[in-house]
Amino acid sequence: MSSTLRTLMAGNQLTSFIFISSVLVQTHSADDIYSAVMPQTVTALTGSCVQIPCTFDISDFEDKRKRAESIYGIWTKTKSQFAEKDGFIAFNSSENIIRGFSDIQMTGNLSERNCTTVFYNIMKNHSDLYYFRLEMKPNVFEATFNPSTDVTKKTVRINVTDSPEPPELKLSDQRVMEETTVNLRCSAEAPCPKQPPTISWSNIPKSAHNTTQLQEKPDKTQSVVSKLTFKVSYKDHKRNITCTATYPRNTPDASTVETIVMLRVLFPPKETHVIITPSVGTNVTLTCKSRASPSNDLTYTWYKHGEETPIAWGMKINLTQTQNQTGSYLCIAQNKYGNQSSEEAQHTGQSGLSHLVIFGCTGGLLAFFLLSAVFFYTMRKKASRQAHVIGSDQAEDKNRDTMDICTNNVTAISKNGEKKETDDLHYGEIDFSKLQTGHKTEEHSNNVSETEYSELQVTQR
Repeated sequence: MSSTLRTLMAGNQLTSFIFISSVLVQTHSADDIYSAVMPQTVTALTGSCVQIPCTFDISDFEDKRKRAESIYGIWTKTKSQFAEKDGFIAFNSSENIIRGFSDIQMTGNLSERNCTTVFYNIMKNHSDLYYFRLEMKPNVFEATFNPSTDVTKKTVRINVTDSPEPPELKLSDQRVMEETTVNLRCSAEAPCPKQPPTISWSNIPKSAHNTTQLQEKPDKTQSVVSKLTFKVSYKDHKRNITCTATYPRNTPDASTVETIVMLRVLFPPKETHVIITPSVGTNVTLTCKSRASPSNDLTYTWYKHGEETPIAWGMKINLTQTQNQTGSYLCIAQNKYGNQSSEEAQHTGQSGLSHLVIFGCTGGLLAFFLLSAVFFYTMRKKASRQAHVIGSDQAEDKNRDTMDICTNNVTAISKNGEKKETDDLHYGEIDFSKLQTGHKTEEHSNNVSETEYSELQVTQR
């Protein structure tokens, strides 16, 4: 009897549990089920705008939309509780209320479950939590998308900063072989799609090609993505490539951030050559220089002209003063990607060659200067002589002009020393250039037939 009673009681409890459960399910299904999708956090730049991508879903939304006369969107700040005139309403589309901001625009269409909103002229004091509320009137649907059990999925936090995050720069491969194509991708966040950042590249090869576009991320936020493509050369090894993002904003200066990446190019030895130090002498060191990547596994092999087998290994070899070590040498550099041989370097073993060259050049210069001095001295002396001759001629011409002037009185002195003034005066020309030492000058006169000694006296003008 008691067992039967216990069975009946257990059956009644199970029936009651099933009934209660069915009531709860029916009650839950009767309630409105709603959810919203928006980013958990967005970072805004002071003086710019920030866009919050937002979508929502409500059970029986199409039916509610047909019954509703109007649909409004509301954003509250700091607190999720909604109350009229409580001071926490940042935006209300029903009354076009904007508080604490210069401008807020709901760019999404609420009839299409889109609640995307743009906040303009963001400042530091705008950093906070923001909650979205939907109202479908009259008395169709009203709810704030902020269940306390999972706040992070139903609301968004706006963080305002003075400097944006540097762009993200990625390489298709960290190490690339020479003569292969490398792809670089630079992306910068665009919290304000109406004022997206511009991306520029620096220190890139001339053959590089890039494309830039605005892309949407999985959380509906946007970013500017620039892709760079070019074929690498061994000369691009350790090249630093910079991606710079410049953000415009309503301030005197734009905000600029950059990211740098270094290329790692793999290639066999290049530019292999031999250096001899000192350049002349009997005891010298030969060094093999080469570019390669990787360089830590480089090996060097030395050969002498006319010999088939290697003579040494290593980056450097020393040659001492012996006759059989003169000749031509070359080295071969090798890593896992290949090898390269240098040109032959000649070692003569002569130590005085440079001194002979220096002495020869110095002697030649001294001889040149000495000959130049002699030449200039001779020319100067010749010029001095010519000047002296010209001066003498000028003096003679001056005397000739003076002697050509005839005086009014001529006094003749006779042989016995008596002065005798002639009655008649004769004027004549005397050419002193024709006078010769030891010869007598004949003077023809009508009054004097022959005169052995004569004297001319020239008076002043």
